[in-house]
Amino acid sequence: MANKRRPETMERITTPELARAFIDEQLAALREQIGDKKVLLALSGGVDSSVVAALLIKAVGRQLTCVHVNHGLLRKGEPEQVIRVFRDELDANLIYVDAVDRFLDKLAGVSEPEQKRKIIGAEFIRVFEEEARKLDGIEFLAQGTIYPDILESGPVKAHHNVGGLPEDLRFELVEPLKFLYKDEVRVVGHELGLPDNMVYRQPFPGPGLGVRCVGAITRDRLEAVRESDAILREEFAKNGLAGKVWQYFTIVPDFKSTGIRDGLRSYDWPVIIRAVNTRDAVTATVEDVPFALLQHITARITAEVKGVNRVLYDLTPKPTGTIEWE
Repeated sequence: MANKRRPETMERITTPELARAFIDEQLAALREQIGDKKVLLALSGGVDSSVVAALLIKAVGRQLTCVHVNHGLLRKGEPEQVIRVFRDELDANLIYVDAVDRFLDKLAGVSEPEQKRKIIGAEFIRVFEEEARKLDGIEFLAQGTIYPDILESGPVKAHHNVGGLPEDLRFELVEPLKFLYKDEVRVVGHELGLPDNMVYRQPFPGPGLGVRCVGAITRDRLEAVRESDAILREEFAKNGLAGKVWQYFTIVPDFKSTGIRDGLRSYDWPVIIRAVNTRDAVTATVEDVPFALLQHITARITAEVKGVNRVLYDLTPKPTGTIEWE
């Protein structure tokens, strides 16, 4: 990347007026860079790629092709939301790839966290490459690179997993958000009209629920993570915690304990709730969730999520714990 430094004169985007000015500037820049050519984007449904997609749709319309890969490790309702927002509402040229079986088959029996991450990342590259090779005339690759990515890991946004494409697919990069911080991206996304639950989506790891299904991923335990996470998000939203807590999620580890269900002994998994606040993710404190709410969430999870008989609350700050478990 020729210019890796944010211009010193660039004003922080904190208001709708500044966001509109940025959008107008980027629309002109994108049209000049892309012209009448075609551009490809891996659309995860996360904040950064969604804002890039919305910008490009405004700038070049259906010259953009979005590829959304469902690897089976997304949260409940996320693939459906991507399709609804981008294909149905924004009329995006969207390719949806159902790769759930492909990813989960590759991950079967793999328990080491870093190996899981590598499998997910490498398989994503292969799926994306296959889709890219089906398309003609693509000259540009759009990415949701933001300024912290450049400062921390160089010009290619590693967690979008497209930096490893083969040499013959080296497209010219399009990175309209490369000088923005996350909070600025959210202001721009809101001004572009994206849904709040997409724009203000809490941080979500690249490997998705794969790092919250601790140990070797099984389909039934992965579903327990997905369903318990959905209950937690619903209850936090209803009780005013969604915008207050920086990150909150559930984990289902690979062990079971005895319990009682319908008067009989059960042998099921625990669900662990994690809810933390942080400024920089270097340190984190645990949210003081009201006990009555924790009791209500526990009752819902143990009643509604198959294979679960306990709910635990992780009280560990960072350090000594990390935010994620893997």
